Amino acid sequence: MDLILREERPDDRDAIRLVNERAFDRPDEANLVDALRSEARPFVSIVAEQGGVIVGHLVFSPVTIAGQPAEGSPRLLGLAPMAVLPDHQRRGVGSALVRLGFDTCRALGAVAVVVLGHPEYYPRFGFRPASSFGLRSEYDVPDDVFLALELRPGSLSGRSGSIRYHEAFASF
Repeated sequence: MDLILREERPDDRDAIRLVNERAFDRPDEANLVDALRSEARPFVSIVAEQGGVIVGHLVFSPVTIAGQPAEGSPRLLGLAPMAVLPDHQRRGVGSALVRLGFDTCRALGAVAVVVLGHPEYYPRFGFRPASSFGLRSEYDVPDDVFLALELRPGSLSGRSGSIRYHEAFASF
């Protein structure tokens, strides 16, 4: 069956919750998605649908560099969470979501994306350690799992500091 990628619709919310709960085997990420949906702007939410069933979901939300004013700063987005139903993993669903997500982020004027994720997975999309751009995570994580990607080459040049995720992340 063909995979359909599209933006989230209001009637997708229950299915998105289910995908996140099943992918992570807990409700935390589903609760985070709900909080981001109501609080974060911009909020990019993309689903992967197959046979009328949502099998994958991806969110991008705003991040900032601590100590730099939000006004006039380039738009940076964080990729999280991304969830794919366990029986649909390793079939290209996540990759398709990420690629469409980048296009959507560019259309919103985002110049870069950060992710706290698997160092074996995300470099295939061009992510590299955020430290190579002078960026670090607000969370205490290994260097190889906090990654960044410039959607517009050179957009992170001369920027450095600690990346702060949307305040909704603090609750989870």
